[in-house]
Amino acid sequence: MPYDTDIYETLRFRLMTNAFEHGQKVRAEHLRQEFGCSASTIREVLFRLSTLGLVEFQEQRGFRVPEKSDSVIHELTHLRVLLEAEGTAMSIRRGGVAWEARLTAAHHQLSHLEMRLSTATDKSPFVDLWFNAEAQFHETLISACGSQALIDTHHGVYCRFRQQLMVEDRAFDFISNNIMHHQQILDAAMSGDEALTRQKIHDHLARHLLPKSAVEMA
Repeated sequence: MPYDTDIYETLRFRLMTNAFEHGQKVRAEHLRQEFGCSASTIREVLFRLSTLGLVEFQEQRGFRVPEKSDSVIHELTHLRVLLEAEGTAMSIRRGGVAWEARLTAAHHQLSHLEMRLSTATDKSPFVDLWFNAEAQFHETLISACGSQALIDTHHGVYCRFRQQLMVEDRAFDFISNNIMHHQQILDAAMSGDEALTRQKIHDHLARHLLPKSAVEMA
């Protein structure tokens, strides 16, 4: 089981970070050879990833990476705003000093990487580190909410959200705004202002929301 978990986590990260193209077929036999495991192990891992929404399965056609979709990005962003805003508000009430310390540490790591990304000519050495640090910061925001269901739901939504943006976000054109937004979220959360924290989370993710007119037409 630990070995299966390692394969699962490796493929989950690849599916979120541009190792596969949108719509690409995921060939189980190639993965079996790469990881040196049984075909049943790979199929079990891919089915687990399908429950997360990172691959789609069709009879006779196998596994495939979901296509990119503006409407899906909008829906996932809307869910992230709802879950992170509520989860962070609950963490503010419940987390105490221990949560504040974890959140500050997660932000420090993320802020350092984003500052390096903002000035680096070659961003490639920082990409995987950023993906991990960004996920950790947003997971830490809701980590003291007291609802495992909320945390698990957010994890699935976050993974699918990140996969949808795995191509364009690698340019890091947004990084200067990210630095500001993450600092504002941290400051609001540490001040204990739930309403302000909710607003800053919304502001941070708003660039991925479709205009109201586009949503109504979808």
